[in-house]
Amino acid sequence: MTDSTLKTSRGLRRREALALLPAALAMPWPVLAQTDLSDLARIRANGALKVAVYKDNAPFSSGPATDMTGLDVSLAEALARQMNLKLSLLPFDAGENMNDDLRNMVWRGHYLGYGPADVMLQVPADRFLANGNPQVTIMAPYMRQSNVLLHDSRRLASAASPEDLKGLPLAAERGAGAASVLMGYGGGLLRNQVSIYPSGVEAAQAVIDGKAAGAFVLRAQAEAALFQRKASVDQFPLSKLNLNNGIADTGWPVGMAIKAAHKDLGAALDMAMKSLRESGELLAMFKQHGLTLTAP
Repeated sequence: MTDSTLKTSRGLRRREALALLPAALAMPWPVLAQTDLSDLARIRANGALKVAVYKDNAPFSSGPATDMTGLDVSLAEALARQMNLKLSLLPFDAGENMNDDLRNMVWRGHYLGYGPADVMLQVPADRFLANGNPQVTIMAPYMRQSNVLLHDSRRLASAASPEDLKGLPLAAERGAGAASVLMGYGGGLLRNQVSIYPSGVEAAQAVIDGKAAGAFVLRAQAEAALFQRKASVDQFPLSKLNLNNGIADTGWPVGMAIKAAHKDLGAALDMAMKSLRESGELLAMFKQHGLTLTAP
């Protein structure tokens, strides 16, 4: 290669490089340096709030991934709207325990390649759970969960004691803590009377359909079944059932979880939740799904 050819080649490469500069300089700065952004600034740069919700978890989040419905879906939409962001739902299958779910969906991501989300909903606001997972912050409780006995008053007028359930067909949700407690009571006294259903809502519907006299499920699941079937709470009351298992009758608060280091995001979510409460939108959301807004 001659000197003139070499100079020409170098000149072309230099001009090509210079020609690319305006395009590079025109790129939005978050694209160039997202690693330097704070947690909230990174989310705003991406334009969407990624919210993790459980699959097949009616009345909170259920249905096909592209068209999920439920209280948590409505809450996720409202939080994103309050923060002027689009919503990106990240539905996931429950792991073996809550520790797995927090690891997969909040602070590390699943080994199959999805997650983590910016925030995960339906997380028990429990001190022991929080202490065992220092990588996350559990915050902003928005409801209180509790187990209740939904029963047909024509077949079971009252349920002051588990002994009142003897000989009656009962229903519970597969894999739920309530089912384990019910079937384990008195060394298995009621076990042979319990039919297991895929979800708590379906277990509650079995009572309304006359297939069971009572269902031991979450209050929200029982209320959702009554709401969907337009059934009367007079005929199908909700009663507390003391199974002497150490579980507090007052239930447990449920909130959301984010990475512990994401302080700015936590502050923004707190502000969004405060606005939803004060405006009455959170209450309207619960009513829309047939649920009672209980103080966390």
